[in-house]
Amino acid sequence: MADDEGSVFIVATHGPETPQRCATPFYMASMAAAMDCEARVVFQIDGVLLMKKGVAEHLVAMEGGKRIIDFIRDAKEAGVEFYVCSASLQLHDMGVDDLIEECNGVVGAAWITEQALEASAVLSY
Repeated sequence: MADDEGSVFIVATHGPETPQRCATPFYMASMAAAMDCEARVVFQIDGVLLMKKGVAEHLVAMEGGKRIIDFIRDAKEAGVEFYVCSASLQLHDMGVDDLIEECNGVVGAAWITEQALEASAVLSY
């Protein structure tokens, strides 16, 4: 991805309890990547559950729709990076071993703040 095209930083806080909100962060990140933007998504609060093994495989935003895991894989293939908030992992009693392979890693508040400050655009879902 070309850095000179800008960057999009997406904060995803919604999880499986609101499935209709779960596809949008991945879709928007994929669009940003297709526009040659650097795209990163960080999952906080209940959003970390979308990175938990076994959750996104069984979740759809709408009845009969595409599975969330397929949105995740499409975004990953487009070059999107995914990170989870360390405090949110603790909130859900999760660890690194609970995360799907598409997740790039665990980050803290300072990293999240730095990414938001440096991004061309910050989106929140």
